Amino acid sequence: MTTRARTEPERRPELGRRGVLAAGGALALAASGLLTGCGGDAKDGGGGDRFRAAFTSGGSQETLDPHVAPNFVDQARAKALYDTLGTYADDMSVRGRLAESWESDASGTRWRVRLRAARFHDGKPVTAKDVLYSYRRAADPAVGSPSQMLLSAIDFTASTADGDRSVVLVLKAPNFEFPTVFAGPGTEIIPAGTTDFRKPVGSGPFTYVSFTPGGTARYRRWADHWDGAPHIAELEIVPANEESARLNALLSGQVHYAADMAGAFVERLKKDGSTRLLTAERATAQQLLLRTGRAPFDDPRLIRAVRLGIDREALVRIALAGHGETGNDLFGMGLRGYPEDLEPRTRDVAAARKLVKEAGAEGLHITVETSSVDAAWEPAADLMTRHLREIGLKLTANTRASSTYFSEIKTKGVAAFNTTSTLPVSDFLQQRVRGGAARNQTQYASKKFDALLDRARTTREEKDRLSLLARAQKIARAESGLLVWAFSDANDAIRRSVTGLRAAPPNSHDWARFDRVRLT
Repeated sequence: MTTRARTEPERRPELGRRGVLAAGGALALAASGLLTGCGGDAKDGGGGDRFRAAFTSGGSQETLDPHVAPNFVDQARAKALYDTLGTYADDMSVRGRLAESWESDASGTRWRVRLRAARFHDGKPVTAKDVLYSYRRAADPAVGSPSQMLLSAIDFTASTADGDRSVVLVLKAPNFEFPTVFAGPGTEIIPAGTTDFRKPVGSGPFTYVSFTPGGTARYRRWADHWDGAPHIAELEIVPANEESARLNALLSGQVHYAADMAGAFVERLKKDGSTRLLTAERATAQQLLLRTGRAPFDDPRLIRAVRLGIDREALVRIALAGHGETGNDLFGMGLRGYPEDLEPRTRDVAAARKLVKEAGAEGLHITVETSSVDAAWEPAADLMTRHLREIGLKLTANTRASSTYFSEIKTKGVAAFNTTSTLPVSDFLQQRVRGGAARNQTQYASKKFDALLDRARTTREEKDRLSLLARAQKIARAESGLLVWAFSDANDAIRRSVTGLRAAPPNSHDWARFDRVRLT
């Protein structure tokens, strides 16, 4: 089985130009640091050939280590400096990047990857030894790569460099879905032996200039990039943690790109002539996680009652302000491997109330963990409180600090809000639903589900493999504590002076890829 890199045509937004200063913008921008130390012309994003993009910052603990990439801003910086073997298309299928091709043996345990001719910023070639070093490092649990679990499937003792531009990766068990790891976050290829990322060297389209953790990262065009030089001379990724700050920075012309806009801000941008919205529909799975390993959700009747009791259409209309689509309790709607023959979940108050009564849980008090991490969660919690009151359950929200929310819900509580952006369906199931997986926060465990996942990975024909994945998902949909109540749109925004960017799902190739940007 051989896969070769495919190139998709570039889609360009229409041209235009206009500058508008948002009322009240100065206060928000000063708080974000965008008014000070900009070093450029605020009229057009800080300079004629300098592109500025605003993201939520990860704070003073940020690093340019690409294998530690928990946040969107980390991934945007990694795309500028580094490259991966593969990249995701919009549907999360894999395309080649540093890898020209890959093929497996008949067993699915030996994968030969052939590298294209590419160089690091210091002029040294990207080799098979660099790939082995990078993957071995990212597979170390102490590093913290989001793809650590997938990379740990590699037997690094048996894997070898077969020449400078060919690497043989030997797996501990057969897996015909293995190429999804080539594009995973936290799998960037770095020079062998790299341990210091204060002045990083990669093979990406931009070279390092400067970086302040929690502050601005600056990069310069690299003329010798294997995929061609970027169109812009300089790239700056700037912090703006408040959504209002990103909006005002964009409207005032201090940045060209504002990541992660939502709610009322989206409606405001739709009416503004100086900007364009880049909307990737159904990009984020909005989830309610019910911990099946703890009371009361160790009783499957209560999980079914909650599924039937919530009003998904109301949640989309109000909590998401209409910017999304109702969910069907499975991750990945529209992605490769998502089963398309599912009946939609519909609200059934009578059936839900009956299940609550059968479980002896009438009047039961349940606490759901939430946070301001996502603007939809707190209104969603308010709505669910009303919905579940009608079926005999008393729901209250416990609001946790954004900075510690995700670490706390790993161990605390019985119900929690969560979101997941686009990922390959097979990887999500392996990492978030499989019994015993480190990121399976519902504690769902099913030998039948796990067996179907194993069969899918060891099945060579893609059609048969996807059929097995669909069967596994239907089991999890019926039994697990993962409730996907909606899919929310992902909205980024750009100045009208920007071309070369299109709407794309987070984690996909074209999302936050700034080397093809042009300023007019």
